[in-house]
Amino acid sequence: MGVTEYSIALVVASPFIAALIFCLILLTGRGLRGLYRWAAQLLSRWIGRSAAHAVGWTLVAGLTYLVVTGLLLQGFVNVMNSAYSLRDTQTAEGVHQPATSLRSGGPDSLIPWDTLGWQGRKFAGTGPSVNDIGKFTGQPAMEPIRIYSGLASAPDTEARAALAVRDLQRAGGFGRKDLLVVTTTGSGWVDPALVDTFEYLSGGNCATVAIQYSYLPSWISYLVDQSKAREAGRALFDAVYGAWAKLPQDQRPRLFVAGESLGSFGGETAFTGENSMANLTSGVLFAGPPNFNTLFREFSDNRDPGSPEVQPVYQDGRIVRFADDPTTAIPPSGQPWDGTRVLYMMHPSDPIVWWSPHLIFSKPDWTSGPPGSDVLQGIFWLPFVTFWQVTADLPFATGVPAGHGHKYTSEYVDGWNAVMRPAGITPEQLASLRKIVAGDD
Repeated sequence: MGVTEYSIALVVASPFIAALIFCLILLTGRGLRGLYRWAAQLLSRWIGRSAAHAVGWTLVAGLTYLVVTGLLLQGFVNVMNSAYSLRDTQTAEGVHQPATSLRSGGPDSLIPWDTLGWQGRKFAGTGPSVNDIGKFTGQPAMEPIRIYSGLASAPDTEARAALAVRDLQRAGGFGRKDLLVVTTTGSGWVDPALVDTFEYLSGGNCATVAIQYSYLPSWISYLVDQSKAREAGRALFDAVYGAWAKLPQDQRPRLFVAGESLGSFGGETAFTGENSMANLTSGVLFAGPPNFNTLFREFSDNRDPGSPEVQPVYQDGRIVRFADDPTTAIPPSGQPWDGTRVLYMMHPSDPIVWWSPHLIFSKPDWTSGPPGSDVLQGIFWLPFVTFWQVTADLPFATGVPAGHGHKYTSEYVDGWNAVMRPAGITPEQLASLRKIVAGDD
């Protein structure tokens, strides 16, 4: 990944931290064993020895499960939910209420500014200006439309989706050339690189709509809010598609769907497969899909023989394709990619993409072939060990340089270019846009 700096203090402390964690795990195990033996001894006064051991084991196992899930996990979730809900009432530094009616929270909007939440206000209050877009394209540009419905905007998911669609209609979103439905991550975050790139390549003649479904960040939402992500992705797309389908065919905008991380998980739930995506949209772009994504796993597991798991080929790339580096040719080369294009972007070093409980006992295919460009050459699978290696990478997945791990930025330029196929965009403009999106320009 090109990282040369590291913390010497952390390197020195790591063995001691590891020893402390080992001791805690060992003490926990011995404590549970002691509790089991005490329960079995107590029960043996009234029932047989074998039955006492079986019942004692069951009681301790059940009690442990209840404590972990009902007390520790739920208590942790409640604390985190309270903390993030308080932040949701605040506004990020440098973000201001829009002065345009083309944004939620702005003049004439059906959605009040103070209901958008922390991430919603960042989404509605930022983005490229008309001048920024016009400078990039060299052509007259339009001001993009951004619509967002926060948790405080409506009482439930369906109501938030319906409200977002009404605000989209009010702002004229269905009259734009391109319309993007984004499923957010757990906290309601929409990657600026994802939307900014879409707006630049559309020349601003576009609208983007999203809704919030949780206060919690993605890694916690994965544990407790998976159903909310599915519900939000399906409800928003259905609401948008319902209004879109009522328009005359020659007056409909091109309909796109996108999401990053848990957003891709929620975004997938609006579809039953690749044909559903092709029939209902003009294009789909998902980045950093978690390993548990239903359709992602279906496409990857049923990939064409001979194609590697790190960059699978599914049905000759007819609809769905995968890119570990979208700046290069997206396989399979030489095969037609007509009609709706569905693209998954995934870094070889992204632990979100490769983490799975199956790593504990099952060797994944991605460790059998040559490692990806930013993965250590010596990596190999060991039971338990590989699982914990990838698990340990999860908290640091975004703390890496752009283009690695779970950090997707300028990749959206080439990803959207492949999916949208905008007319007249030159390689020089794509190179310029990569710098803009990466913050280098």
